Amino acid sequence: MNKKEIRRSMPILPISTVMQLTELSARQIRYYEEHELISPSRSEGNRRLYSLNDVDLLLEIKEYLEQGINMAGIKKLLTMKTAKIEAEKVEPVEVNKTNISDEQIRRVLREEMLQAGRFQRPSMKQNEFPKFYH
Repeated sequence: MNKKEIRRSMPILPISTVMQLTELSARQIRYYEEHELISPSRSEGNRRLYSLNDVDLLLEIKEYLEQGINMAGIKKLLTMKTAKIEAEKVEPVEVNKTNISDEQIRRVLREEMLQAGRFQRPSMKQNEFPKFYH
């Protein structure tokens, strides 16, 4: 998470400020919390504190409602959006197969031949070795 994302996720806004920014009532904001669409943090005095990300989410919910989408639909849309974001965060480790040197290939082949000679069978699984060539 970079510094900008950290700042946007800091819970610093009281509900009164969020009401002004979103033009939603306190009751509406609490209603969305009850339906687990948002989850504000709590201060030591148990007051709700919202982040800029929460404000963005409330504005998105408001927009969906104006489009006529019901709460169940909004929940599903937000769940799918969150899943997509999480999937994008997990970057698969991709081996750059084009940068394998001839020496590395020779070394792997030599080890493979030595293993095959000792046990009369290849040491690598059948489909494991071709990954070096693509």
